[in-house]
Amino acid sequence: MADAASRLSSLAEQVLGAPLPVRLRAWDGSQAGPPGAPTLVVRNRRALRRILFKPGELGLARAWVSGDLAIEGDLYTTLDAMSALIWERDDDRTLLQALRDPAVRAAGRELLKLAGPPLPPAPPQEEARRPRHLHTRHSDRRAISHHYDVGNDFYELVLGPSMVYSCAYWESFGEDATLEDAQRDKLELVCRKLGLKAGQRLLDVGCGWGSMALHAAREHGVSVVGVTLSQEQAGYARKRIADEGLTDKVEIRVQDYRDVSDGPFDAISSIGMAEHVGAERYLEYARQLYGLLKPGGRLLNHQIARRPQSDESSYNVDEFIDAYVFPDGELAPIGTTVTQLEAAGFEVRDVEALREHYGRTLRAWVANLEAGWDRAVRLTSPGRARVWLLYMAASALAFEHNRIGVNQVLAVRTPPSGASVLPPRTRTWQV
Repeated sequence: MADAASRLSSLAEQVLGAPLPVRLRAWDGSQAGPPGAPTLVVRNRRALRRILFKPGELGLARAWVSGDLAIEGDLYTTLDAMSALIWERDDDRTLLQALRDPAVRAAGRELLKLAGPPLPPAPPQEEARRPRHLHTRHSDRRAISHHYDVGNDFYELVLGPSMVYSCAYWESFGEDATLEDAQRDKLELVCRKLGLKAGQRLLDVGCGWGSMALHAAREHGVSVVGVTLSQEQAGYARKRIADEGLTDKVEIRVQDYRDVSDGPFDAISSIGMAEHVGAERYLEYARQLYGLLKPGGRLLNHQIARRPQSDESSYNVDEFIDAYVFPDGELAPIGTTVTQLEAAGFEVRDVEALREHYGRTLRAWVANLEAGWDRAVRLTSPGRARVWLLYMAASALAFEHNRIGVNQVLAVRTPPSGASVLPPRTRTWQV
């Protein structure tokens, strides 16, 4: 009888209808596949059961997070190869269509035999349960806590001293460019787009660990209200503010953006928060921010976007991201975002795409995580650290291959007169 790796490789190729682009090493030590290719290590039969009982992205993710599946070789190269096989195939047949082929069904039965006892393993403890009702105040608090209350020490390790958890703005992609400089430049770019001046009021929606609020108050003299649903973020931000002597300038609240009622504000920043709002709530979100702005006030909405689909009704949230990273998070095409902002009353004045910048940012975060891997595992768990490594590396590739993007949308609450509130020359924030 052939060894486990050879059998697994042959059967997988029959089911997938294409050669495996990676090398396999099975639980018995046997290997198969193209020499020199990255190696996918199937550590036990349980890994195979996870994949077979939940075919596709979620099954692979469960095997990876649990440690039943590992990668030897360059992580990005391996993920690129796997995505080409699973997510970017020219052959658009579904698994159900493939299983109509008797040979494929026979290969599937052999894989089940190879996997061992026909019982699905329990999902890893790091997997979140999808709430029954999406984007209620309660479900949003739970979703934010799942992702952001991992621990401030862990985020310091990954994000670095800036504690900015959104796309940086790289003035150059040279080797001398640093993540810290790029994050500072991003915060300053947002402030310039908002036209902040001393004495103004800024609302920072989804303020995170307070980096935007601190930068705006310190560098531009504005008063800031920052809101977050994360208790851990709020405590961390308040300490930073006190340490810098800015408690008279910055207030951090644990508050839903829907409950903010003390406008008007001169400007609003929403950086990496709108992805949590949800498609059904997006117009409500836009109207709430519009109502909190003074006439002539500016909104800077910094948001990840997906590619539009020919049939938008068939859009499904990414299974791995939904289960392990951002429970009930949703991405929308940039056109949808602009339309919703306009429907709420905003005049959209500028859209800047920063897709390449996010790929570079994510690679910097991955490098930080890998450099501090042992500490990351101690701070969280082996499974949680693997979630973050996979999520950030795969996301970097998604940005680099134009599967997703990120955009800064500058919108204005134009006065009733229709008078322009921006300088005659566009993009005056560019230096």
